[in-house]
Amino acid sequence: MKNKLIIISGPTASGKTKTSIDLAQKILLKFNLPTVIVNFDSLLFYKELSIGTAKPTMAERQGIPHFMIDIESIRSPMNAADFIKIGEIVIKEQLNLGKCVILVGGSAFYLRALLKGMYETVTPTKEIKDKIESHVQKEGIESTIAYLKLNDPESLANLHQNDHYRLMRAALHFEMTGTKFSSQKIVLDDQSPYDFSQIIHPWEILHFYLDLPKDQHFEIIKKRTENMFEDGLMSEIESLEKNGFILGEKPLNSIGYKEAIEWKNGLFASQSKCIERIAISTRQLAKAQRTFFKKITPKLCFNPLDDQEKIFSAVEQFLS
Repeated sequence: MKNKLIIISGPTASGKTKTSIDLAQKILLKFNLPTVIVNFDSLLFYKELSIGTAKPTMAERQGIPHFMIDIESIRSPMNAADFIKIGEIVIKEQLNLGKCVILVGGSAFYLRALLKGMYETVTPTKEIKDKIESHVQKEGIESTIAYLKLNDPESLANLHQNDHYRLMRAALHFEMTGTKFSSQKIVLDDQSPYDFSQIIHPWEILHFYLDLPKDQHFEIIKKRTENMFEDGLMSEIESLEKNGFILGEKPLNSIGYKEAIEWKNGLFASQSKCIERIAISTRQLAKAQRTFFKKITPKLCFNPLDDQEKIFSAVEQFLS
C-alpha cells in the first residue's frame, strides 16, 4: 500500500477536482485509509490567485488535506523543477505516513517531469543572462531567434516564435554549455517519455484520465467562465493591483487573468466579449492538453459525469 499512487489527469474543466475529493472521501470510508490530494495544476501554486484558477475553496475540499496549493507568490513564478523539488518530498512523506495519495491536475508537462525526469537545467551566470537580455531589449526577440538559427536550429524549429521564455532558455543553455538544448530532448525521447509504466520512482500507479465529449465540455467551459466573473474575478484583479502587484506578473498572463486585465484596460467592447474570448482560449488549451495526454500510457479513460462507479471500482481493485 505504501508505494501506491493514484493520478487523476485531464484537460481543464473536466471534473478533476470534484472527482478527486469524492474519491478521497470514498477511500476513507471504504478502507479507513486517510487520503490526501497533491495538486499539479501550475496556477494553483499561487496564494494570490483563486477565482481565475477555479481553486477549490476550503468548503469544497471537505476536510481532505490538499498539498501543493497556495505555496508561492506570483512574484516568484514556479517552474517544473521547482514543482518536482517540493512535490517529490510531499508525496514521499505522505506515502511513508501510510496515506493514500491522489495526484491531481492538468499540467501534463509537470506530471511527466515528476514521473520520468526532465532536462538537466543549467543556471546561467548573471553576466551571460544580462548579455542575452540586453540583446533582446535592444533588438527584440529577433536577436535570440537569429542566435538560435545559427547555433541550435533544432530547438528553434520546435518553439513558437512568441514563446520568448523558452527561446531565451535555449539561447542561455547554448551560451553556457556550448551544447544544443535540443540534444537533451533527443535523450529524453529515447527514454520513452510517455510510458508511465516505467518511472523513476518506486511507485505503483493507477492513472485515470478524465474527459468529456467536446461540445459538452465547451458548454461547461463557458459556464465556468461566466461563474468566475459572477464570483468576483475583476475584484480579485483590482485587489491585486491595490496591494502593489504588477498586473504583468507571469502567472497573470495565463488564460482568464490575461483577458480580464485586457478588458479592464479597454481592449474588449463588453464583458460578454471578454468571456467569449476566455472560453475560446480555454477550449484551445484543452485541445493542447488532450494532445499531450493522448500520448501517455497506460491510463484508464473515463467520463467524470457518467463513470464515477467505474472509477471507484478500479480503485478498490488497486488498493485491495
